[in-house]
Amino acid sequence: MSEETSAELPVPTAADAPSLTTAKRLQQAELLLDLSRKVSSFETLDEMLAALVEVTTWELGAERGTLFLNDPQTGELYSRVAQGNFNREIRLLNNTGIAGHVFQTGIGEIVNDAYEDPRFNRHVDESTGFVTKNILCVPIRTVKSEVIGVAQALNKKQQNFTGEDQALLEAMTMQAAVTLKNAQFVEHLKRHRAQELRFLDVVASLTSEIDLKVLLQNVMKEATAMLNAERSTLFLNNEKTNELWSEVGEGLENTRICFPNNAGIAGAVFVSNQSVNIPHAYADLRFNPAFDKKTGFFTRSILCVPVVNKNGKTIGVTQVLNKRGGAFSEEDESRLKAFTAQVSVALENAKLFKDVQNMKNYNESMLESMSNGVLTLNEEGSIVKCNSAAHRIIDKPLEEIIGCSAQNTFRGDNEFLLNKITHVYGTGKTETIMDAQLVFPKQTVSANVTIQPLVGIDKKKLGVMIIIEDITNEKRAKSTMARYMDAGLVDSLLQENEEILGGKSVKTTVLFSDIRGFTTIAEQLGAQGTVKLLNEYFTLMVECIHKQGGMLDKFIGDALMAVFGVPVAQQDEADRAVRTALGMVCELALWNNARQLNGLEHVKIGIGINTGTVVTGNIGSPKRMDYTVIGDGVNLAARLESACKEYGAEILVSESTFKALKGTYRAREVDRVIVKGKTEAIAVYEILDHHDEESFPNITDVTSYFREGIAEYRKGNWAKANKLFGEALRLNPNDRLSEKYIARCDHLRHNPPTGEWDGVWTMESK
Repeated sequence: MSEETSAELPVPTAADAPSLTTAKRLQQAELLLDLSRKVSSFETLDEMLAALVEVTTWELGAERGTLFLNDPQTGELYSRVAQGNFNREIRLLNNTGIAGHVFQTGIGEIVNDAYEDPRFNRHVDESTGFVTKNILCVPIRTVKSEVIGVAQALNKKQQNFTGEDQALLEAMTMQAAVTLKNAQFVEHLKRHRAQELRFLDVVASLTSEIDLKVLLQNVMKEATAMLNAERSTLFLNNEKTNELWSEVGEGLENTRICFPNNAGIAGAVFVSNQSVNIPHAYADLRFNPAFDKKTGFFTRSILCVPVVNKNGKTIGVTQVLNKRGGAFSEEDESRLKAFTAQVSVALENAKLFKDVQNMKNYNESMLESMSNGVLTLNEEGSIVKCNSAAHRIIDKPLEEIIGCSAQNTFRGDNEFLLNKITHVYGTGKTETIMDAQLVFPKQTVSANVTIQPLVGIDKKKLGVMIIIEDITNEKRAKSTMARYMDAGLVDSLLQENEEILGGKSVKTTVLFSDIRGFTTIAEQLGAQGTVKLLNEYFTLMVECIHKQGGMLDKFIGDALMAVFGVPVAQQDEADRAVRTALGMVCELALWNNARQLNGLEHVKIGIGINTGTVVTGNIGSPKRMDYTVIGDGVNLAARLESACKEYGAEILVSESTFKALKGTYRAREVDRVIVKGKTEAIAVYEILDHHDEESFPNITDVTSYFREGIAEYRKGNWAKANKLFGEALRLNPNDRLSEKYIARCDHLRHNPPTGEWDGVWTMESK
């Protein structure tokens, strides 16, 4: 036991508690000695805190107890142990609340009604469900009167805390204070040593990483953790653009940042090569709050140090934001400088590797993106590179091309190329062959072929490069078809390798969409405003069509027509059409939100979808053609789009489309109708997947009532159907379809149909 702990035991005096008897004082002295022995027997601070809280809570007859020690580095009181069902580390500023007041003043407090005391912080009670009634809080003071923390006892089980309780708690905490302080110091040394060991491990791990993005992520992760900060970013200098850039930032969700290398605080550090430690960012004129406004983050404190390589050149800066618990210290600055100095070499190596890798990837991507076939041959005449286009033309497994000699690749009908290749090797001059016929085992290709020498920067011969420009009918067809549809769809078309431009009957799915009240909108906007609106609207809608592999057939004023399953058959064209419609409605909602912010009126649409047999092909004159589809299947999709207005729906699909769907969608049968010009009734369904609880409240119950109502309606039970539709309308007052059927039932009750009732409704409008 140390000199301090062996001093005379601080037993409560008669002045502190006049009612104490000699026997009781002896009992308390024995308690304090036992407490001292018990606390000193533990090795860790956590165990000491737990034991001290347990003893003090029991002796004072309290429900809970908490012991806070001061952390001078952060200016916080922290507790490792709390009794009851709330067990975690608690940290609070050492100048707030009742505990902070006692710590600052060094004077104990008895609070008989916690919630009446303005200093009491209710946050912990609210988060745990515990209700604090009364509090005894005393400073933890060494025999040298140094306050190292506070002890709290909560909710005296019998009546309120007394001065006798306060004197006892102060004596108990003083008895254990020195042991606690020593344990706290040992823990600090252990933690500091662990940090240093971790620092060495981290540096060793980081310097072995060569991938720049991974290295940046790891550096920022470790810098943030090492300095107990909220965010950090490492900026590297781009010497070509004189910009500081970063691909990643810890806490920034991989945000790309790039700005002039003399701008802001980071720029000032980079230019001056001097560290900056700012405790209050918004008070510094160099700080630009624009990024905070953009991200919603609030910057309080900043530590920014230069990153210097082994040659003394500044290659970037490291910026760490918002030290938890206060401002960054000089120790933080020293640690960050040491950290960046250790990883600077790895950063330069990784940056160099990335530059080389980027150049390699750029060259590879350029080769792969070329529509022309490219082959490179080394000086021995073996193929070294073969891009995707050349692979497709030669049409052999890649392993049979790479490493193969030119003699084996271009033999037989293609042997004429060998003479040209030999000539280029010998003369170093480019050779071009126009409209050559290249014959391969699976296909014959018409191509323009260019053979040119490959020469290094040192003028040394490296081999030759062969460029094959495919000019067969496939390429011409692709150029023509690209005017009709998305380029990705054209690629799929050409892979079919069959005649696709002739007229034929096919089963397909047709989608029509139309803007509601467009005439009124056009009158309000005028000519230029109308064109601008349509351009924005069609851009969104066409993108939805292309995402699902559909073909935009035509624009018809403010309407559009799309087809799925032609000219290339798709096994799920009905699902693609429905997913397109859902995408169109959702994109329109987002667009309308943006329009509303600008004070513009919402745009509403209706969509009709039908699956059926149509005639597809080129229609027009020899001078002007249109690849389109025609027939009853097209007309029905247009009728359904128009019917959206009558039924108050956004997406209506025919019975044939609904039965063809492979996926599961939230839908309800709207009606059985006979469209104008037809005699057979068809079922019509409304797709509801785009709705949420706000746009369609109680959707499950509404559709259930509506389905039962339709069943009674078709049986001719008008009153019962009316009641069910009324329930649906009650749950969703905006359900125009239920409202429509209520009106129908009322009409049919007063005007019963003649003949046999089959529930079919005849549509008079187109």
